[in-house]
Amino acid sequence: MSDEFVTVAKLTDVPDGQGLAVPLGDQMVALFQLDGELFAIADACPHMGASLAAGAIEGDTVICPWHAWRFCVRDGSWCDNPSVQTDAFDVRIDGEDVQVRSRLNES
Repeated sequence: MSDEFVTVAKLTDVPDGQGLAVPLGDQMVALFQLDGELFAIADACPHMGASLAAGAIEGDTVICPWHAWRFCVRDGSWCDNPSVQTDAFDVRIDGEDVQVRSRLNES
């Protein structure tokens, strides 16, 4: 996949304080809007594959709906062991479009 931003949703599609699963190439990405700021991490929990977009949000943490694993939506780190991460992606807004970089955020 090339290193480019891809439109995945409209800004109005991403409710504040909730997640939205969207396709990005051959994978699903979970978008989160927290107080007007957007974040994107891999949608599948690395534990058993549950949709992280369906999880409850507490602060900047999403809680997996199956087994309560907690991930930071800012960088994809697992809250119980920050050396473990799910993929995180760069996000930008272009007009009303939410765009996600097709290459992983390396930071």
